[in-house]
Amino acid sequence: MASTIACRRIRTAITTITATMTITTTATDLPALARLLAWLSPAYPTGAFSYSHGLEMAVEEGAVTDRAGLVAYAEAALAHGAGAVDGGLFALSWRAAAAGDAAALDALTELAAAMRGTAELALEATQPGGAFALATNAAWPNGEFAAFTARHPGRLTHAVAFGAAAGFHAMPLRESCFAWLTAFAANLVSAGVRLVPLGQTDGQIATAALLPAIQAATDAALAVTDAEEIGGAAPIIDLFSLRHETQYTRLFRS
Repeated sequence: MASTIACRRIRTAITTITATMTITTTATDLPALARLLAWLSPAYPTGAFSYSHGLEMAVEEGAVTDRAGLVAYAEAALAHGAGAVDGGLFALSWRAAAAGDAAALDALTELAAAMRGTAELALEATQPGGAFALATNAAWPNGEFAAFTARHPGRLTHAVAFGAAAGFHAMPLRESCFAWLTAFAANLVSAGVRLVPLGQTDGQIATAALLPAIQAATDAALAVTDAEEIGGAAPIIDLFSLRHETQYTRLFRS
């Protein structure tokens, strides 16, 4: 019931936002580009590098053994798993922040925190989200973002926190969402390079091969106008994540 009420509130808020907002941003805005590059840099202290999204168990069980398998795993996550869920959440959070709709953002935060298949995938979403909020409030202060993050200690997922920050800072939606999904895919490739293992060149080939999937995930995310449209179906990734919780030796936290 609570989830249904939250979705209805989000739907009403997003409908109002879509009908009234006239926000313009450009992809050539250099200050916005600087923020985007900084926020997605490996040097930004979110700790995302320590998660494999269940890939460590997939490699352990022989489901991913080469570059093609790694690409397929990342494509599945982008099209049907966390990429599909978080892309839509990102877009809705950006729109709510850009319109200054605190109620919609709060509802999206609670929904995002609930839409995790396992404890480790929940940690993978919320720990980087909280770390991103701390770093961004310190280095790129914005009063509205600070107030938003203060209301949700320990509950912010990375996609919602990043989407809200991008909206509050008037960064372009498409470019921001595409960049975030690119970083999500790149983190999986980086984990795969270490786990399979693969060479660095193979990693770059895999990254290039994922471009169409990232573009498709971005288009799908921006097409979302209602929280009830958000969902995923990648049960094998959830199963790998569940089994990873008891994997005997581990390099990654998920």
